[in-house]
Amino acid sequence: MTPKQIIGKISLWFAVLVIVSPAILFFLWMLSLSLKFEVDNAAYPPVFIPEHFAWKNYADVLASNRFVTYFFNSLIVTGSATALALMVGVPAGYGIARMAAHKSAIVILIARITPGLSYLIPLFLLFQWLGLLGTLVPQIIIHLVVTVPIVIWIMIGYFETTPLELEEAALIDGAGRWQVFRHVALPIAKPGIAVAFILAVIFSWNNFVFGIVLAGRETRTLPVAVYNMISFDQLSWGPLAAAALIVTLPVLLLTVFAQRQIVAGLTAGAVKGG
Repeated sequence: MTPKQIIGKISLWFAVLVIVSPAILFFLWMLSLSLKFEVDNAAYPPVFIPEHFAWKNYADVLASNRFVTYFFNSLIVTGSATALALMVGVPAGYGIARMAAHKSAIVILIARITPGLSYLIPLFLLFQWLGLLGTLVPQIIIHLVVTVPIVIWIMIGYFETTPLELEEAALIDGAGRWQVFRHVALPIAKPGIAVAFILAVIFSWNNFVFGIVLAGRETRTLPVAVYNMISFDQLSWGPLAAAALIVTLPVLLLTVFAQRQIVAGLTAGAVKGG
């Protein structure tokens, strides 16, 4: 290895360290807060590693504020919104890519970058008129506003990279367009579908505004549960940090275990050409 290559690798790792270190520091500090008693959290100078760990912070979070109920609500909302988004978005992305419908792709991009709050007020009035407020149904529907454009946009980029020769051969053999999509395009597009699935889960799971506006007392999701732990008279940093870590853990584990699929899908979708 030449000195130039060594310097390049050192520079790369240094840049990665500079970019990643703040996120790692914040995560470790959150972990420290969740394992300390309030006396240590209020101490000056700050205590990073306490002498005694306050495991009861996690126990208090799981036992209070309907946390388990909110967890299952998040599972239902995120799972339903992601499944429906894949059912709609994967065929839509395939159709737009194969028809080279660039105007439709621009519409999807606009829907993707438009803030979800733009849809919240009219949908809130609609759900209120239908009598659905306070249930999980409006949350699932409005989460599609976030997940469907993500899935379609990712799948457009991915299907544009897949070779057309296999599909053309299947069409010559007498297969229909739906059979080509199901038996040829879908198996090839599994890495892209994995990326779309993971990103849809992340954006849906972490959504806060929809849950606090459209949900009732029994149908709130986990981000709202963390917010409910903040009161005007007292702010307990230990349970609050523990709740935030519990909310983050499922998405974090999903991302760690599926990082190869994410890299493969994003890399393939970023390079156009047959």
